[in-house]
Amino acid sequence: MLGAGLTALGWTSAAALTPTESAAAQRLVAAYPAFLRGVEGGALVWREGTRTPLTRSAAQTYAARLNAPGLLDQLDAAYPACAPLTAPAYLSDPGRARFEPLFRKMYGASEAAVRAGLVTVNWFGQPLQVTRVNGAADSLRAVAQDLAAHPEWRPFLTPSAGTFLWRAVAGTPRRSVHSFGAAIDLNTARAAYWQWSGFREGQRGIPWRNQFPAGLVHTFERRGWIWGGRWYHLDTMHFEYRPELTGACATGR
Repeated sequence: MLGAGLTALGWTSAAALTPTESAAAQRLVAAYPAFLRGVEGGALVWREGTRTPLTRSAAQTYAARLNAPGLLDQLDAAYPACAPLTAPAYLSDPGRARFEPLFRKMYGASEAAVRAGLVTVNWFGQPLQVTRVNGAADSLRAVAQDLAAHPEWRPFLTPSAGTFLWRAVAGTPRRSVHSFGAAIDLNTARAAYWQWSGFREGQRGIPWRNQFPAGLVHTFERRGWIWGGRWYHLDTMHFEYRPELTGACATGR
């Protein structure tokens, strides 16, 4: 019955995890220890005992896989934390595929549930609402403290374009990570975003443009945040809390 249900949802279960998949799943467990206990028999095991099968999308197109990825699709991301800032390859969007049931189970399945976990973070005098779940708010406070030592970066940091907003990604059925209070957008006046130039998702030739200093980006990454400027579908104002993807960088702090 489980296999039939996964197929109906457009997911296929893995017969056995490869060493790479297993390592990625273990990094997920290590990143969210308050919720996850381990990996057993091709499933993620939650601390309260439920199991989430490690699946992969059966979709044949890039957009369809983003719309309904399996958990293994999310774990496929090889995010280059603390590496030099360079133009990503075509359709290289590490961290952009998000298995929504995972986020809903941790942060809240409704706007009201997410709001219950929000706290205020002082972002250079601007109060921002960020989730305390998984230590995201504490991490952002640490980022701000680190960045305060670099006043030359302030024009990129403020004003922030926002954190929590319960919404879908524009033009898609995907829930934005802003919905879970685990993302921040920086100053839009210094940012580049792929849709602003009129490109379609998956279109070739999206130009990579960036003004954000590498040191600023690496400061976020060392604290567990990924950057939208590392995506082919670039979003240079955007950072989201995804410590499962930045662990190697964080250990070098």
